[in-house]
Amino acid sequence: MVNTSAISAHEVDFFYGDFQALKKINLDLEERRISAFIGPSGCGKSTFLRLLNRMNDAVAGARMSGRVLVKGRSIYDRNADPVEVRRKVGMVFQKPNPFPKSIYENICYGPRLVGIKKSADLDSIVEKALRSAALWEEVKDALNKSALALSGGQQQRLCIARSLALSPDVLLMDEPTSALDPIATAKIEEWIKEAARELTVVIVTHNMQQAARVSDATAFFYLGELVEFGPTKELFTNPVNKRTENYITGRFG
Repeated sequence: MVNTSAISAHEVDFFYGDFQALKKINLDLEERRISAFIGPSGCGKSTFLRLLNRMNDAVAGARMSGRVLVKGRSIYDRNADPVEVRRKVGMVFQKPNPFPKSIYENICYGPRLVGIKKSADLDSIVEKALRSAALWEEVKDALNKSALALSGGQQQRLCIARSLALSPDVLLMDEPTSALDPIATAKIEEWIKEAARELTVVIVTHNMQQAARVSDATAFFYLGELVEFGPTKELFTNPVNKRTENYITGRFG
């Protein structure tokens, strides 16, 4: 049987000092699918998301056990390069964080770091990334304009484009629309659904309606445990675990 998992976690425990934030997480996320992580604040979903591209490495006192595989390769092996991991597993954060540079320079930043110097190559990357993030038509005549002058929704799509410029296999999104208005949120959600044709998307959201709208599969985290994972429609309409049912029906959280 062919393994179609883009990401696999095996017996993952994670600690901040003495506090255990994740407990024996086992999870397989399919390639070119949208997976949503839901659960109350402090349940471990963002911690787990950040494990998937080693964003927790710099946290003092943090430690992990278990294995995390991306495209079949263990990203925590001694010979795994964290920079290369993050190149293949991009991250979009809760609040837009464009660099205080031009729109063009924001997109070029990553490609230049990995050695792409030719103007024609950079021009092509910029256009492709902005088109992929559904932003090209809005900014194509203002590429030298400061990214900080864009609206919040445009800034978030710029940050998506910046991640896409490095051609990742996986894009992690941590509450990517929580700071945006409904119109900008709808544009990001539309982009997410289109993006899954070419890459694997993992989104953390407190908005269960959003998880239901955009994701193919949903994982419910609670108190550091992965309580339930399955097709989104099934999890929301016929959850197996009582704790999942209580959360999605608003009895706690």
